[in-house]
Amino acid sequence: MTETATYPIPTGFNDAHITPERYQNLYQQSLDDPDSFWSEQAQILDWHTPWEAVSETDLHTGTASWFVGAKLNVSVNCIDRHLPDRANDTAIIWEGDEPDQVLKFTYADMQRKVSEIANALKSQGVKKGDVV
Repeated sequence: MTETATYPIPTGFNDAHITPERYQNLYQQSLDDPDSFWSEQAQILDWHTPWEAVSETDLHTGTASWFVGAKLNVSVNCIDRHLPDRANDTAIIWEGDEPDQVLKFTYADMQRKVSEIANALKSQGVKKGDVV
């Protein structure tokens, strides 16, 4: 028999965005009704095309598909939607091997860099949907 390790929530986590009770309720929902659970969790993203089914799984073949038929844009969800309110906030912190090797990129920096790369790809003839 396999044992499942559980870890108590540290006492210093009083300022967490979720209470232990809410966590347990969400966890139970994820077990009892995973499609409903993941459908609710997915609402935080901006979907270009909504899903036809949250999941399609076949335990006999070992296949699983999530958010079937849905489309989203990673750049929109990770960068663009944050620009109106958080353009100058740090989006990514890069740390090198040495303590003084630190770079911070704001959401506006990220948007510029992504645009530069997109324009470079376009100048090379790469089109939307191409596999590079």
